[in-house]
Amino acid sequence: MNTKLNNRPLYEDVADRLREQIFSKQITPGSWLDEQSLAKQFGISRTPMREAIKVLASEGLITIKMRRGAYVTEVNRGDLEQIYTVLSLLESQAVKEVATKASEDELNLLDHLHHRLEKAAADRDIEQFFEINSKFHELIQEIAGNRWMNGVIDDLRKVLKLHRRESLTSTGRIQNSLMEHREILKAILKRDELAAEAAMRKHWARGLEAIR
Repeated sequence: MNTKLNNRPLYEDVADRLREQIFSKQITPGSWLDEQSLAKQFGISRTPMREAIKVLASEGLITIKMRRGAYVTEVNRGDLEQIYTVLSLLESQAVKEVATKASEDELNLLDHLHHRLEKAAADRDIEQFFEINSKFHELIQEIAGNRWMNGVIDDLRKVLKLHRRESLTSTGRIQNSLMEHREILKAILKRDELAAEAAMRKHWARGLEAIR
């Protein structure tokens, strides 16, 4: 019996490519999406393009207006404040769980990522700092292991990428963010769930202050 798995649906690959164009600002927030032109550009029919747009709409990256079409979501300051508030609540709960349930190997992985974060900050490599910062938070989610919570966090983080690096490029924000990560990691390594929760809340509050 042939047990070979089928290839990914075409629309998923199209969604990946379209998502990257949005994150890289090749397609800017507020831009209306011409389904027919995009399909032609990608060398596909309109059906997988339509399905890809629905995927990104479910992630919040694209907004669909009835009888008007779809456009790349624009995120204003009010939206950002609401997103930061929700992420603060969810990630504070996640890190609280990590402090109590992480294995020694998982603690070592977090410590390793933090050392890489320290190096990126020392090198003033904003791109690298941004990427490792994301991996640090993703690992916390993974260790916490709540797939429902992680699904919400993942979608909100995708929306935040529409304004990627905005807070980190504020004066002194990288160093402040680094110190906040030190507090988070210190609390996790001590398995102090309340301190970890408080440190994560502080981290998101300071991040919000940086974009105001």
